[in-house]
Amino acid sequence: MTSSFLKNKHLLWRAGFGPNLSDYKNLENIKTSDLWNSIIAHKEINTISFTTQIQEKEFSEISKLDAEQRKTFQQLRNKQNTELNHNFFMTMVQSENQFLEKMAFFWHGHFACKILNAPFNQQLLQVIRENALGNFGDLLIAVSKSPAMLSFLNNQQNKKAHPNENFAREVMELFTLGTGNYTETDIKEAARSFTGWSYDKDGAFIERKGIHDENSKKFLGKEGNFDGTDILNIILEKKETAKFITKKIYKYFVNEKIDERRLENLSNNFYNSKYDIKKLMTEIFTSNWFFEDENIGNKIKSPIELMVGILRTLPTSEVKMQSLMMYQKLLGQTLFYPPNVAGWPTGKSWIDSSTLLLRMKLPQIWSGSRALETTAKADDDVEMGLENAKKTKKNANTANFNFDWQLVQTTLADKNISESLLQKTKSLDKETIKKYAGEDVKKTIIEVMSTPEYQLC
Repeated sequence: MTSSFLKNKHLLWRAGFGPNLSDYKNLENIKTSDLWNSIIAHKEINTISFTTQIQEKEFSEISKLDAEQRKTFQQLRNKQNTELNHNFFMTMVQSENQFLEKMAFFWHGHFACKILNAPFNQQLLQVIRENALGNFGDLLIAVSKSPAMLSFLNNQQNKKAHPNENFAREVMELFTLGTGNYTETDIKEAARSFTGWSYDKDGAFIERKGIHDENSKKFLGKEGNFDGTDILNIILEKKETAKFITKKIYKYFVNEKIDERRLENLSNNFYNSKYDIKKLMTEIFTSNWFFEDENIGNKIKSPIELMVGILRTLPTSEVKMQSLMMYQKLLGQTLFYPPNVAGWPTGKSWIDSSTLLLRMKLPQIWSGSRALETTAKADDDVEMGLENAKKTKKNANTANFNFDWQLVQTTLADKNISESLLQKTKSLDKETIKKYAGEDVKKTIIEVMSTPEYQLC
């Protein structure tokens, strides 16, 4: 029988980024139902932004800048992106509204978008945060009208004389229906419907009537003079959309191995609720099967989940932006910079011979007991405030964090460290940990966080 303590940790890892240090004080005593009620009690949705300001420019204006002016402009934009990245990450670490943060992070990966325009990135993030636990239809439409997504998927070039199919294709393939539930003709007709969807230089959505195709279209069995909103609403009418989204949520929050009977029930309820995200997540997180042994400790943490989880357990007064960017790059997951429109991989894709070693060494490096021997490869597109490669290499051996070890040791001194920090302990080599750490709480924590078992949640 699964203990309440293990259930509570499981809930905090899946509906958030793991227990905060202070959570360990009462985590063994609180009822899981009461814990869930406290999780959903938080209502605030803060705005994540940046302080660096620059005068916005149209693409045509940027192209007229000389080399030095363009370099300066991009450096400032990179600084904005670095701030936005850092502030989003630290909100995941520090916010009491963990449920919102986890859902925002999930949708940030689902609606994968990679552009260098920081204000547009910020605007898309805010759209996601405001709708992360609301209605999926509202979220879909708002994201589809965001300048970040319209730019990333080339809808600025979608005109009635020369329709661009990229936006329409990805909306169906990756965001809603999934492959096999539409035809190439549906893509072409949807693209015609999205003609004219655009934005101004301040990021306000506009419909350019002069380049919109006003003729009748046939899409998913329906016919009419559709615009983009009509297309999205028709997509939402399809049960395949509810199943596609529910399946992705199940694989991310429950188990990559799908229970088809549960999936069918969840997706039907999601569809019948008219895509109520919070209701779907509540059904998952309050079900008995969610807490079955097969669903606990079976998920490989993504790099962001791993790093945020460590910092929630080991509080620190300062996390330097450049260091944080470097570790995101080294581990393969940089916020606002997915590898492609499909987003980041999941599961075993996070683990290879090089990243696994770094992931397991991370607690030692961050605590200063081991040097960082790897440097992030230069990348002009995602440099985003990371200082040049030479400076990165210079700082490599001092890229650690000043954790509040006194507070950590006081909080966890009377706790079973491995039971507190891990979801799976059966295969844990406790003798080796004891050999290296003895009774030292700090060393024990570092050793436990350096195990393969800590990679799982």
